Amino acid sequence: MPSDPIVAADLDELARLAAAWMAEEIRQAVARGGRCAFALSGGSTPRPAYERLALEPAVPWHGVEVYFGDERAVPPTDPESNYRMAREALLDRAGLPAGRVHPMEADDPDLEAAAARYESLLPERLDVLVLGMGPDGHTASLFPGSPLLRETRRRVAPARGPVPPIHRLTITPSVIAAARRVAVITAGAVKAPVVAQVRQGPWRPEELPVQLARDGTWIIDRAAASALASR
Repeated sequence: MPSDPIVAADLDELARLAAAWMAEEIRQAVARGGRCAFALSGGSTPRPAYERLALEPAVPWHGVEVYFGDERAVPPTDPESNYRMAREALLDRAGLPAGRVHPMEADDPDLEAAAARYESLLPERLDVLVLGMGPDGHTASLFPGSPLLRETRRRVAPARGPVPPIHRLTITPSVIAAARRVAVITAGAVKAPVVAQVRQGPWRPEELPVQLARDGTWIIDRAAASALASR
């Protein structure tokens, strides 16, 4: 059984708690090994947490290398781009130089080649991996029923989403399994039934891919936690 989630009273507290968690994990990783391989999630929920993280005191940004868990096949300036969101919310505010930020080149027409390049950049183990969760239980761009959920060889691969932009790049399950610290940040009453199934239901990651991160740290709001059975 996974450990209890961190439950925030509202979205403002969710952003504060998630930012504090990320800041502390970055500090510990840099203290331990001199660097932190830090991978970001896209989506609207983590954005306020990234904005708060940029303001957290004493984060050793000099030791941080930034990666991404997935990306849509759009230019990096597109509003749908995970990189653009992260740059606006966190990277520019924290002053990370471009050389230590590694966006996925998902706008390359040859997504197989782009996946291979990104895999060569990705460290063997991420120190801190931030994930989100969709209402269907997907995480990164690992969607229910995807053949990538059975991928054992590649660590980054082209993916297809159910809604446009359909074409994407994503990390695969082995990257989640290898990460030293994983957080799932999600919110909203619409997510509550899925949160309960993922955390307290039977193991079925091909239907609920975010179960791959079930043993990570879950940082959720009270609405998303509302269907969890008390223990």
